[in-house]
Amino acid sequence: MSTVLTINALHAKIDDAGTDKPILKGVDLVVPPGEVHAIMGPNGSGKSTLSYVLSGRADYEVTGGTVAFGEQDLLAMEPEERAAAGLFLAFQAPIELPGVNNANFLRTAVNAVRRARGEPELDAVAFLKLARAECKRLGIPDAMLKRAVNVGFSGGEKKRNEVLQMSLLRPRFAILDETDSGLDIDALRIVAEGVNALRAPDFSALIITHHQRLLDYIVPDHVHVMSAGRIIRSGGPELARQLEAEGYANLIAEAA
Repeated sequence: MSTVLTINALHAKIDDAGTDKPILKGVDLVVPPGEVHAIMGPNGSGKSTLSYVLSGRADYEVTGGTVAFGEQDLLAMEPEERAAAGLFLAFQAPIELPGVNNANFLRTAVNAVRRARGEPELDAVAFLKLARAECKRLGIPDAMLKRAVNVGFSGGEKKRNEVLQMSLLRPRFAILDETDSGLDIDALRIVAEGVNALRAPDFSALIITHHQRLLDYIVPDHVHVMSAGRIIRSGGPELARQLEAEGYANLIAEAA
């Protein structure tokens, strides 16, 4: 079976105040095209670190293992090359960019990816038509396009803006790093609808979450439990419901 993401024995660390701190300690994961996988686990298990390493964050160092993105060596690619190849990361806490117009920011990102794919760039008129259509489809006020990126946005608005960006970029593989954190039910539904609208044979996603509730809206093909820097259990959607009911303690004890 072909895969969009293949992680083999991945080890990584962060330089924390000059002290090497290993976090990922042998992660193995395979995600085929068209599948949505979820990773759950307690705080400090390495979930967000995995998303940072996959997206190419500079302060994380891979110390072992491999990551293939289709036929490409993901770890050999710069962050912008990963984005151009179709990797997207929705941040747990999207940053604010004062003075940067949201529509201009989104158009710049979309056109950068289109250039890398050999597609024609969109002029301002064509982009606004596309962006407004996506806003309408996602239930997002198009007035958001006129504001500075995430400045003065509520938590839910920031996550909606991430979903809008994802919808416009049309990635091959999306990583959602605790996108459900702090969301009310309406915002949660919009995030889920954005992901579900992209589900197709050429789209895959990795959803990192603490809670099962998001997985009521985005039903994953597989659920993985992460603890102490590695995946200790994998299963179907029922595993998420088991974790919600029983917690992590028993699984962690069995894997010790």
